[in-house]
Amino acid sequence: MCYTTAGNAAGCICYQHHMLTVDDNAPQDVVITDQDGEDASLADLRGSWVVVFFYPRDNTPGCTTEVCSFRDSIEPLKKAGAVVIGVSKDSEKSHQKFIEKQSLNFPLWADPEHKLMEAFGTWQLKKFMGREYMGTTRSTFLIDPSGKIVHVWEKVKPAGHAEDVLAVLQAQ
Repeated sequence: MCYTTAGNAAGCICYQHHMLTVDDNAPQDVVITDQDGEDASLADLRGSWVVVFFYPRDNTPGCTTEVCSFRDSIEPLKKAGAVVIGVSKDSEKSHQKFIEKQSLNFPLWADPEHKLMEAFGTWQLKKFMGREYMGTTRSTFLIDPSGKIVHVWEKVKPAGHAEDVLAVLQAQ
């Protein structure tokens, strides 16, 4: 899908708009970093159930509600066999502060170049108060141990989201 942009000689910047769906393989080969600057990819988690959630920004009200929901549900999620990963375009340093401030008990991956977001299709054109811009759509993917996506939540409502994820995971 193309969006025309002012000031671009070619007049067009193309972005993948298609979000991955159930039965798609999760991108294993995209390498970004975790909050400690260590390389991180879904290939490292093969063999485990993975909950990967994409959120717009550290330390904002909705995102804080969402990460705290996962923090508070981490034990039952782990008992169900899942690894939880949060991903945003924030820096490693921002993630470290966010983890410390909210006592998070799972890793946050830094994707400032939105490589993983683009691979999942969660980096999309957004509109706010008449302005269009590219940003992260709040979405969550449940990935089975073979790397296949088994459930997708789009346009997530942050409050209580982790409980919804847990219910689907336990039903697998």
